[in-house]
Amino acid sequence: MPSRVFGALLASDTGALTSAELGDQLRISPAAVSGAVRYLAQVHMVSREREPGSRRERYRVHSDQWYEALTNREAIIKRWENALRDGVASLGADTPAGRRLAETLAFFEFIERDVAEMMERWRAYREERFG
Repeated sequence: MPSRVFGALLASDTGALTSAELGDQLRISPAAVSGAVRYLAQVHMVSREREPGSRRERYRVHSDQWYEALTNREAIIKRWENALRDGVASLGADTPAGRRLAETLAFFEFIERDVAEMMERWRAYREERFG
């Protein structure tokens, strides 16, 4: 259900819909909408906005959400890297387990470097293409 809700938000003209609008458009129950948007908000794929002068919330996708999603993942990768470094130091780099942790650490460092470079290229490309 989260994928259907996310797709509906992406395809809407404004990028934002109320719970009732999502339910009507997708023909799903209020409980299904609630569960889907709760999950999407937890994983930072949508944000909640209060309508001015109303108690109703609108759920919105943002044009930079892919960038934000990768940026948030980068912080998680940093924590994994720190834990892996601690593990290598504790186990010893010359032990089988230490070597496995060191290789895993090298993988994350490799990925992180490439993602950082790719995100910089994306910022320049996005500015050039979309202003």
